[in-house]
Amino acid sequence: MHHTVEIENLSFQYPDGHQALRNISLHIGPDEKVALVGPNGAGKSTLMLHLNGLLRPSEGEVCVGGLPVTDENLGQIRAWVGLVFQNPDDQLFNPRVFDDVAFGPLHMNLPEEEVRRRSVEALAAVGMENYADRISHHLSIGEKKRIAIATVLSMDPKILVLDEPTAMLDPRSRRSLINLLREMERTMLVATHDMRMVEELFPRTVILDGGQIVADGPTHQILNDEPLLEAHGLEKP
Repeated sequence: MHHTVEIENLSFQYPDGHQALRNISLHIGPDEKVALVGPNGAGKSTLMLHLNGLLRPSEGEVCVGGLPVTDENLGQIRAWVGLVFQNPDDQLFNPRVFDDVAFGPLHMNLPEEEVRRRSVEALAAVGMENYADRISHHLSIGEKKRIAIATVLSMDPKILVLDEPTAMLDPRSRRSLINLLREMERTMLVATHDMRMVEELFPRTVILDGGQIVADGPTHQILNDEPLLEAHGLEKP
């Protein structure tokens, strides 16, 4: 089973007529870690929402793990793709931390013991094992971000899709999140403005601008191409 992402000639237009993506083709291999960078409004979040069917292409096709993203495959694809939104408040809706983390496995109809095991492991993975009984509402943004990642890890996804994971984090939370991502052996697509993280974590970088892929290659090459970065509103780390 190839847990890969295959996007072919994807275009997407919002109902108001805004053309957010134009003819995107992108292949991500098993356990490949890819950074998605570009200015605000480039289409990064829109692209990510296609990977678990929250948005559907106006044209083109998206396949995950060899399955096209269609209604009949949605359950399977959403189990494979763990999508973490930029704002953790979009992800956390139970009062208790543990209930948020257990929500996904519970709805996969797993035995109670398995739900508990996965939830405990997911919290431990993000260094939040002592927070199970805390009220999500009272946590800092960094703590909430880690809990949001745990809510996705508890479902044991094959592919992690993270939108601006280090945004709004203090230096210490950012460092621990980077260490966490480094240790994870998963296919990863991460949209970010954090170019130092890109340099440190991702062997491959894709630049999206104006809804189009304008560069895709080894991170060290892209980060050393100052005219390219400048042309797309990016700063060399």
